[in-house]
Amino acid sequence: MTISHTPRQKEKTTENSTLSLPANATIQNKKAQVLFFLQLIKEENKAQMKPEYSSPGNFSNCSTTNRMNQVLFPLLYTFIFLVGIIMNGLAMGVFFQISSKSNFIIFLKNTVISDILMILTFPFKILSDANLVSWELRGFVCKVTQVIFYFTMYISIIFLGLITIDRYLKTARPFKSSSTRNLSGAKILSAVIWIFMFSLSLPNMILTDKEPTRENVKKCADLKSDFGLLWHEIVNYVCQFIFWVNLVIIVVCYTLITKELYKSYQRTRRTGQANKKTVNIKVFIIIGVFFICFVPFHFARIPYTLSQTRDVFRCSTQNTLYYIKESTLWLTSLNACLDPFIYFALCKSFRKSLLNVLWKCATKTRGDQSTETTDDETTPM
Repeated sequence: MTISHTPRQKEKTTENSTLSLPANATIQNKKAQVLFFLQLIKEENKAQMKPEYSSPGNFSNCSTTNRMNQVLFPLLYTFIFLVGIIMNGLAMGVFFQISSKSNFIIFLKNTVISDILMILTFPFKILSDANLVSWELRGFVCKVTQVIFYFTMYISIIFLGLITIDRYLKTARPFKSSSTRNLSGAKILSAVIWIFMFSLSLPNMILTDKEPTRENVKKCADLKSDFGLLWHEIVNYVCQFIFWVNLVIIVVCYTLITKELYKSYQRTRRTGQANKKTVNIKVFIIIGVFFICFVPFHFARIPYTLSQTRDVFRCSTQNTLYYIKESTLWLTSLNACLDPFIYFALCKSFRKSLLNVLWKCATKTRGDQSTETTDDETTPM
C-alpha cells in the first residue's frame, strides 16, 4: 500500500529536518573554533621563537650592539695599540741592529713582524666598533683587517712553538752553534709558514663577496657566500689544529727543559741557586704568555664559529658566545704587548742592544740638558 504525503506533511517533515541542523552545526563550529585558536597559538609561538635563532640571513633579529661593544672594547684596544706600537716599534729597531746569526733570532724577527701587522689592524677595529665612522668601514674590516688579524695571530703561535723547540735544543745541546745550513733552513721554513697562512687567509677575503649594507655588516658572516662560510669553518678547524699542536709542543718541550735544568742545578747547587731562579723565570715566560693570551680564546672559538655558520643557537646563547669570544680575543691581542718581554728575557743580543739604545738616549738627553744649562749660565746680562 502506498502512503502518500500531503503537501502539508512534506512541509512539516522538511521543517523538522531543518530544525535539527543548528545543534550539529553548533558542535562543529565549536570544534572549528578550538582548532582555529590552537593553530593561532602555534603560529604565534613559532613567530616568537624564530627571532631567537640567528642565521646568516636573519642576523638583524639578533643584535649585539651595546655600550660594551661601542665603549669598553674600543678603549681596551686603544690601550693595546698605543703600548704595542711603541714596544714593538722599539723592538723592530733593535732587531734591525742584530744580525740573523741563529735560528732563534730569525724566529724572533718574524714574530715582531707579525705583531706589528696585527697592531696596525687595531685602529680599523676601534673606529668600526665605536661607530666613529660610517658603516662602510665595517665591510672593509670584515673583508681585510679582521682576516689579517687572525692571519698574524696564528703566525705568532707557530713561531712561539718554533722558539720553544729551539730553546729545548739549546738546553739539551748548549755548545752547538747554528750552522749556515741551519740558518738557511730556518729562513726557508719561515717563508713557508707565511705563504701557507696567507694561502689559508686569502680565500676568506675573496669569499667575503656580498654587497655590504647597513644591516649585513653588523655580522661578518652575513657578507660571506655559502662556500665562504664553509671555508671559514674549515680554516677555523685548521687553526685549532695549529694551536693544539703548538700547545703540546710548548708543554712537552718546557717540561723537558725543566728536567734538564733541574739536573744541572743538582750538579751545581752550591753555586747555581741564583742562576736557577733566573732560568726558571725564563722557562715559564713563554708558557705564561701562551696560556694567558691564546688558551682561553681557543676554548671559546669553536662554539662561537658554529653559532656564526650554522642555525643551531638561540639569540641569547649566541650573544653570550660573542662576548666570551670578544673578551678572549682581546687577550690574544695582548700578546703583541707581551712578546717584547720574551725577547728581553730570552735573547741576550736583544737585551744588550736594547740597553745600549736606552743608554744612548739617556746620555743624549742628559747632554742636551747640560748644554741648555750651560747656555743659560753664560748668557750675558
